Amino acid sequence: MRRKSVVRFLEFAVIGIVFGIIEDIIAIKLSTGVTITLNTVWIAFLVAFPFAAFSELVVDHPKFKEKLFKRFGHRKR
Repeated sequence: MRRKSVVRFLEFAVIGIVFGIIEDIIAIKLSTGVTITLNTVWIAFLVAFPFAAFSELVVDHPKFKEKLFKRFGHRKR
C-alpha cells in the first residue's frame, strides 16, 4: 500500500472505531442502565474493532461497488 492509502485507512478506521465505541456505549447505557466503566469501554472496543476493520478493508474499497454490481447484476431502468 502506498503511504497515502495507509494514512487514509488509518483515519477512517480510527473514526469508525471511535464512533463504534460511542454507539455501543450509548446502547449499553440505554438498554441496561449499568454504570460505564473502563471494562465496559474495553468490551465496546472489542466489539467495534472488527466491524470498523471490515468496513474499511471491504466496503470502503474503491472497487467494492463495481464488484458488487458485477456479482449481483446491475439493472438499468
